[in-house]
Amino acid sequence: MPDYTKNSDKITRDYFDSLLLETRYLDSVLPSTKMELFGETFDTPIMTAALSHLGNTAKNGMVIYAEGAKASNAVHWVGMGEDKELEDIIATGAKTIKIIKPHEDNNEVFRKIEHAVKAGCFAVGMDIDHAFSGDGHYDNVLELPMKAKSTEELADFVSAAKIPFIVKGVTSCKDAVKCLKAGAAGIQVSHHHGMIDYSVPPLMVLRDIIYATGNEVPVFVDCGFESGMDVYKALALGATAVSVGRHLMPLLKNGSAAVSERINQMNAELAGIMARTGVADLAHMDPTVIHPRNF
Repeated sequence: MPDYTKNSDKITRDYFDSLLLETRYLDSVLPSTKMELFGETFDTPIMTAALSHLGNTAKNGMVIYAEGAKASNAVHWVGMGEDKELEDIIATGAKTIKIIKPHEDNNEVFRKIEHAVKAGCFAVGMDIDHAFSGDGHYDNVLELPMKAKSTEELADFVSAAKIPFIVKGVTSCKDAVKCLKAGAAGIQVSHHHGMIDYSVPPLMVLRDIIYATGNEVPVFVDCGFESGMDVYKALALGATAVSVGRHLMPLLKNGSAAVSERINQMNAELAGIMARTGVADLAHMDPTVIHPRNF
């Protein structure tokens, strides 16, 4: 029988559910969920997650996923994939952030950065937590060798991009500070769907990471988001926006409208909670509304 006590996804869900809210009705107004990011305006802080290979879920799944984000005027993230697939995603009109694996060959990283910029991504980044395998060696993803990167190498990637560069897979203040040193324009707090057992829940370290980086760059979060309530808790704790991936995957077989509909539903759930906790817009999220369950 599986040992669910060490399962990072379960730990993350339990942490979500341990956070309670107070209500604030007096002087409250109808809220706005609009978000500005890297010079663009979006209707929601709910973004897609950097998924890959969604053709296994639905034909043209990666494009359907992007079309759903576009229809909701949401930020779209994309992970691994062929150059042509990225071009097809960009052609949907979705404002897209391309996340690149830490390939052993830095020339391949630079090539992918150059292609992402040329294709029209409005930001690019690296998924640093796919550097190692579980047996203490460098990772190999779909026969592609990976390797951990130094802060200096990361700085070279940032410099090459010339558009905002985001580092994904951060769960420590130490890595977050190094990301700033390298010139990153954003950080995504993520344990990559339980890359290791007993991983700290992203929301547990979120405020420490924001404090360590001094609010100098946007801090995003992913892993386990399933509702507007989950999104609200992350935003109240200081996240700029959140990414939703696995929760949307089953909807792909029903087309982009189903993906967009769920993003819109979650955004409406978020707005409802904002109204009931006295939050007028994303700039006025307040962590003091959150209370840990200690009973």
